[in-house]
Amino acid sequence: MPKEYPRTARINAQIQRELAELIRDELRDPRVRGVTLTSVEVSPDMRNARIHVSVLALDGKPAEAAAALNGAAPKLRQALKHRLAIKHIPELRFHGDATAANADHLNRLIRDAREEDEHHAHDRGESDA
Repeated sequence: MPKEYPRTARINAQIQRELAELIRDELRDPRVRGVTLTSVEVSPDMRNARIHVSVLALDGKPAEAAAALNGAAPKLRQALKHRLAIKHIPELRFHGDATAANADHLNRLIRDAREEDEHHAHDRGESDA
C-alpha cells in the first residue's frame, strides 16, 4: 500500500468533515438520515474519492444510503467546490460499510450465548460465585 502523504490525509479529513455537514444540512432524502461517513480515501491523483458510509439506525441499510448519496454526488461535489480550496474536486463514489451492523450482530450472538450458558449453569445448580 502506498505511503499516505500528509496532504492526502488532510484532504481526506477535510472532505469527510465538509460532506458530513452537507449531507446533514442540505439533503432531505430519508435514506441518508443517520448516515455516518466512516472513511474517505482520495486517489493519489486527486481525481476520485471513495467514501464509506454506515447507518447507525437499527433498521439502517448502508447500501441504500450509498445509492442515495451516489445520486446526490453531483450536487455534493458542486457544493464542495465552494467550500474547499483545492484545484480539482474529486468525483465522489459512496460505498456502504456494514461494519457497524456486523459488529451489532456479533454482539447479539455473544450476548445470547452468554445468556444460554447462564441458563444452563442455573439449571445444573452451578453458580458464578
